[in-house]
Amino acid sequence: MLIGGGIMSATLGTLLKRLQPDWEIVIFERLGEVAQESSNAWNNAGTGHAALCELNYMPEAPDGSVDPAKAVTINEQFQQSRQLWTSFVADGTLQEPSTFIHATPHMTFVQGEKDVAYLKKRYEALKDQPLFAGIEFSEDSRVINQWAPLLMQNRRKGEPFAATRIPAGTDVDFGAVTRQLFDHLVEEGAHVRLDTEVRSLKRRKDGVWRVGFRHLIGSTPGSVDARFVFVGAGGWAIKLLQKSGIKEIDGYGVFPIGGQFLKTTNPEIVSQHQAKVYSQASVGAPPMSVPHLDTRVVDGESSLLFGPFATFSPKFLKKGKIWDLVAQVRPKNLGTMLKVAFDNPGLIKYLVGELLKNHKRKVDSLRTFMPTARDEDWELIQAGQRAQVMKKDPEKGPILQFGTEVVTGADGTIAGLLGASPGASTAASIMLSLLATCFPDRFSQWEPTLRELIPSFGEKLNPDPEAARASVERTAEALNINV
Repeated sequence: MLIGGGIMSATLGTLLKRLQPDWEIVIFERLGEVAQESSNAWNNAGTGHAALCELNYMPEAPDGSVDPAKAVTINEQFQQSRQLWTSFVADGTLQEPSTFIHATPHMTFVQGEKDVAYLKKRYEALKDQPLFAGIEFSEDSRVINQWAPLLMQNRRKGEPFAATRIPAGTDVDFGAVTRQLFDHLVEEGAHVRLDTEVRSLKRRKDGVWRVGFRHLIGSTPGSVDARFVFVGAGGWAIKLLQKSGIKEIDGYGVFPIGGQFLKTTNPEIVSQHQAKVYSQASVGAPPMSVPHLDTRVVDGESSLLFGPFATFSPKFLKKGKIWDLVAQVRPKNLGTMLKVAFDNPGLIKYLVGELLKNHKRKVDSLRTFMPTARDEDWELIQAGQRAQVMKKDPEKGPILQFGTEVVTGADGTIAGLLGASPGASTAASIMLSLLATCFPDRFSQWEPTLRELIPSFGEKLNPDPEAARASVERTAEALNINV
């Protein structure tokens, strides 16, 4: 049983169907279509997070150093996703690569002496990492203008700025990937039940889970028994895991943060920018709110997005319920949630400031990236909800965590995914770890098939320059994303 029609359920279901074709798989999705929440192209940043340009994966330490370890790890995970998609394209599970992935350089652009010095240190830490081969750094306006003209037009002289660029970045439409994987699952005999909301999860004495649901059209109730349950329901995952009664979810809470983007399809503007450009987050802003000006290709149409601008709603999903935030409160997570709120006044201040911005002020923020931006060329679109994890860390105590985390029941018969970025980009790696944790008695039998699908499975690419180069080149050619 897979709860939620997003990229995580789609990836896990497709892997399980390949590994155990005799297993019956049922997917419940409460909306009328799959890929309508965080996996939808307009609800996420769609970068193909590989840490090529995202500065929050390499923060500057108090002593001024920068450690590439987390960035390398995320890049390794994204390479596994690329390898899996390559295998799925080859066998027809996924359609023509141009329907979901495009070559798009990844850049970082910063202003001010402090951030320029930091970016240079980051470049020095990454330039000899095999998975970051080809990274370029420049403080020359003429060079940056060649990379991304919109960044430099009408830029004030004498202002310190710098940029890095990796031509081998990508733009990924995770909504398209999700829909194609579910279409294939249905062809292979899986059952997708739309407009169906899970209401209860109860483990029977024989270890089987009884999943209670209700059809939202007609309000017909029902139940299904499943030996394994995956909760990939975005922000609602915590609600369902709490209903399951597993003690592993005790102490967890989530804090929802919404987002908006400025979007333009003006061909005159879109044609001048072919890149994803990230910068530093504002003081007090969560890492997921790092501003970026992105090329997006969705359903064959190119556009530019800038944002995100944080919004607040107590809903855990874009189409959630107004009482979601309060309904999650339990005696075992109340202390954690209160402590996190007390320790993050900067986040609250940031959210209030974002909520007060009107359209003009949001375009003013864009003008720090693109000085020539005009209010009338950009429209505001509502993105998805991100439910950030609140939990008690063994060393730090209660924390607000900006990442993804799998919570698994002690016997491995139920697991759920909490959190956000890097999320969809690392779905393959996350689901491989879940399979190893939840099916330890079968995993060794599955390894040969997994190696066929993901050649670097069980190994690291970055320590071996030749292996890293070969993997990147092979998947780039197969996915038609050669630079």
